[in-house]
Formats: sequence, structure tokens, C-alpha cells
Amino acid sequence: MALSDILRDAGGDNVDAHFDRVAQAASPADLGAGLADAMRSDQTPPFGDMVGQLFGQSSSTQQAGLLNQILSGVGPSIAAALGGGVLGRILNPGQQQVTPEQASRVTPGEVTEIAKHAEQQRPEIIDQVGSFYAQHSDLVKTLGGVALTAVLASMRNRSR
Repeated sequence: MALSDILRDAGGDNVDAHFDRVAQAASPADLGAGLADAMRSDQTPPFGDMVGQLFGQSSSTQQAGLLNQILSGVGPSIAAALGGGVLGRILNPGQQQVTPEQASRVTPGEVTEIAKHAEQQRPEIIDQVGSFYAQHSDLVKTLGGVALTAVLASMRNRSR
């Protein structure tokens, strides 16, 4: 079945199952764009809150991957100031990548603040975070039905 057919049929009571089918059929680019649109939507919690929630459900390796995605998206000078210096606190001088062990010392609340600041400095960070989590679609389901519905609606609109 083509992705457009799956998207057309998506909805109803079992949004998790529909999202699973779409995530399996969609390209990472399409899924990432749908996630980014959902993260920008007025129908979902703010971007920072969604990122903090996803971070809290992630493994330490995924947490490090997210933080590194944000670091690469905003650049080192902005990264030092993000979230009240949280990244500056955990990174050693000259270090430009967060390790899983370092990431595990960051709280979801701190990541919420980092994401908020990153969005203010570089709004395109939402696209980069969407692309990152497109590779971890099982985590996206932890955002709940409203967010999944927003992802599916965005992807449906994009496929038209």
C-alpha cells in the first residue's frame, strides 16, 4: 500500500497503530517534516515542552544525539548560553559533542529550556529535531494522540 493510501486511511480511534503504519512506510524526510510541523502547531504543546518530553523518554545515547543535534544546529557560541549554561556545565573545554554519560546528567526540564532558547535563536532547529526524532518513531508515540494526529494531518496535507 502506498504512503498516500495509508495517510488517507489514517485517523480514527487507534492513532498509535496508524502512526506505526505511516512511520514504516514514510521516508525519514517525510516523517521528519511531519514531526516538525506538529512541533510548530498551535494544536500541540510548545516545541520546548515536546522536546523535553521526548528527551525524558530517550535512552542516554538518544539524549546525547538530540543534544548534539541542537549543538550542531545553533553553533558553539549560542550553545554555551543555551538553557542557562547547562551545556557549558557538562561539556569540557573544547569539547563539541555530548557523550551519553554527560547527557544522562541533563534533566528533561533543562532540555525544555535549551530547546526554547535554541528555537528563539534559530527557528530552523525545529526541522533538525524533527529529522532526528523521525529516526526514533517509537519515541514519538510517547507524545500522545494529539501530537500524533498533528503529525499525520501534516503528512496527509503534504502528500496532496
